Amino acid sequence: MVDAGRGTRRVTAPGGSAGGALSFRIGARTLAAIPRELVRIGLSLDEALAGHGPVLPALDARQDGWFVTSLPDAAAIAAPGIGYVRQRYRRYYVDLAAGEVAWRAGLSGQARSGMKRKAKKLAAANGGALDIRRYRTPAEMAAFHPLARAVAATTYQERLLGSALPGDAAFVEEMRERAAVDAARGWLLFLGDAPVAYLWGAGEGDSLRYDYVGHDPSFGELSPGSVLMEAALTDLFADRFARFDFTEGEGQHKRTLATGSVACRDVLLLRRTLANRAALAGLAGFERAVTAAKRWTQVPGVAALARRARR
Repeated sequence: MVDAGRGTRRVTAPGGSAGGALSFRIGARTLAAIPRELVRIGLSLDEALAGHGPVLPALDARQDGWFVTSLPDAAAIAAPGIGYVRQRYRRYYVDLAAGEVAWRAGLSGQARSGMKRKAKKLAAANGGALDIRRYRTPAEMAAFHPLARAVAATTYQERLLGSALPGDAAFVEEMRERAAVDAARGWLLFLGDAPVAYLWGAGEGDSLRYDYVGHDPSFGELSPGSVLMEAALTDLFADRFARFDFTEGEGQHKRTLATGSVACRDVLLLRRTLANRAALAGLAGFERAVTAAKRWTQVPGVAALARRARR
């Protein structure tokens, strides 16, 4: 996997933001990185569903190119430069306007029974009832943040990906500003007196985004993240948003809970320089090698041999 920067937070076209690097990654592990100044443009779910590409802003002299996320497969993008598709995926969402009954009916029987079982197990561990708290106003967001950060500090998103809920004052102010215009929601799940899972999302148009999520791994056997996700969606069916946006990338839980999706790709567009051509050639070669290695480990007997070699 090639990463063009930190996390999956979004910048709506046409403005964009600069920063990032071309990182050589295997899973969550970064092996090397090539510094590049990129204008990052993240299409909203509404834009992806509309099927149109963004108008790219002009680059200044210090910028190397653009990184466009959630570009719908149906859309072309006109820009001078060298193009490289970083990844293809389906961007999943839940149609909240269809209602909770329709959503639950669309889930598999296995998913419904699993959700019920997990909620019952966690409630039993908490004295017979779930303790889920909701946060919406600016004052509530100020109370939410330190509690959620305490959970975020324990998560793999913090340790491995650097994509847990930010802890800086600027982000807290952003949370409060969004809440002031009814464009943010937060949830915490408590076990006893301590929070063990959090979810926070910002509103974008008619959608609420799946921006930051995590749970304390010490309580992983109780599936607090899954239980909190179901509770948040249940709340949102009675809220003002039309969709819950699972944002970029795929995952089993997204496929399980979603009611729809749009085929998307993340695209790097770099200036036509020798250095950029070499960088993209290196990325492409690295990804081909990683893909080949993954396929090779699936050959019967090879996986067992690899496990023995690691011992």
